[in-house]
Amino acid sequence: MKLVTFDPGHGPRLGALARNWVIDLTLAWEALLVEQGTMDATDRAQQELPSDMLGFLRHPEAMERAQDALRFVARIAANPSTKGPQGAPFVFESEKVKLLAPLPNPTKLGCIGRNYADHCREQGVELPDSPILFAKFNSSIIGPGDPIQLPAISDLVDFEVELAFVIGRQGKRISEQEALDYVAGYTIINDISARDLQRIDRQYTRAKSLDTFAPMGPVLVTKDEIPDPNSLGIRLELNGELMQDSNTSEMVFSIPYLISFISQEITLYPGDVFATGTPAGVGFTRQPPVLLKHGDQIAVEIDGIGRMENPVIGS
Repeated sequence: MKLVTFDPGHGPRLGALARNWVIDLTLAWEALLVEQGTMDATDRAQQELPSDMLGFLRHPEAMERAQDALRFVARIAANPSTKGPQGAPFVFESEKVKLLAPLPNPTKLGCIGRNYADHCREQGVELPDSPILFAKFNSSIIGPGDPIQLPAISDLVDFEVELAFVIGRQGKRISEQEALDYVAGYTIINDISARDLQRIDRQYTRAKSLDTFAPMGPVLVTKDEIPDPNSLGIRLELNGELMQDSNTSEMVFSIPYLISFISQEITLYPGDVFATGTPAGVGFTRQPPVLLKHGDQIAVEIDGIGRMENPVIGS
């Protein structure tokens, strides 16, 4: 499934992309319960298939129910004219709703530094001996199409396309062999970075946590659709020019290794998100450097997940 958080005009909802439609999964589940003769279908639907992504990921049976809801929509040939039990539609044309960040309130938003061999080569640094783990603040998250705001306190703002994995099951001291069992799915994060603040602070948190510095989306793809996350094409375009073009096989530490490493003394929870590093081609390593400016357009893309675009605006 390609899960989304979307706004049909009255607030965020959990949905799934199917062809050119967005399905409201909770309302579709409610319609299925009504068909089955359930009397308290509205309350049951919200409890059994929550309408927000974090609640959905925390519910152990919600993923299976979402699949059932999509099969129900296909069986009855539902379309945007179909109304649910309360008279509200549960199928929308995708261009008529706004996609938001798939998980705007993750329980953790972590990142891995220097995790691509080609990125280490372009910086002239050695490969790390172990993963470099740091955090971004949730307040930096924006969604597809939202503007990246250049801050007044930085003149050197850069871009970094990254594959992110989303945890779907609580665990600690997870083995590499079992690690992918704890993944719900994958999304894209553009790890916007203020390079001058990195140099001043001599660490990552502030430089990568400014408002709007974590575009996320466009979807959360469930893990069954991406059997090998370490063999995906990954790209970033700036104003139509290809800047980053690599493959997740360039990762120094694979996703199973990262999950095992992080979880040794840090409990992972459903809704944790971890960005796994960026490949070569970032702006500050170029000669001359290419940094973000007002009016720029950034597009990030990963095979099997999709494409997300964001404009850049001045402070």
